[in-house]
Amino acid sequence: MIDRTRPLAVFDLDGTLADSSHRQRFLERSPRDWDAFFAAAPADPPLVEGVELCREVAGECEIVYLTGRPERCRRDTLDWLDDQDLPSGALHMRRDNDRRPARATKMELLRELGRGREIRMLVDDDELVCDAAERAGFPVVRARWTNASEALKDAQEREGRT
Repeated sequence: MIDRTRPLAVFDLDGTLADSSHRQRFLERSPRDWDAFFAAAPADPPLVEGVELCREVAGECEIVYLTGRPERCRRDTLDWLDDQDLPSGALHMRRDNDRRPARATKMELLRELGRGREIRMLVDDDELVCDAAERAGFPVVRARWTNASEALKDAQEREGRT
């Protein structure tokens, strides 16, 4: 049973918990190879800093995973979370055909999650998502333990793909 009085800790995946750097090369091509980019996600190594933070706050917060990955990647994503022995939590993914910027999709869900619940923190590596969340009054932990390629940053903002 879910304890609705516990605060939420919301974690992004790519660049926060999962090291997607090995597959960012698929976005540096023209055209970008999205199928290959997402197909390689199960091989993402964990990012120690993010994984440790997630495990640490799970004692006091309900964990929620919020990713820009499309819904079609759900099975691979759930398997990856399980393989990393991360705390259980709801997984919110982008609809397959939703091409809005990550800052728009994530803010929409954060506001929904925050209705009647305290959001203790959002942990994300996307600076635009973090900026928008802070402006909306959400506490943010900026995941600066890895660097996203310029191609990935552009894809997040212009193409709404991750």
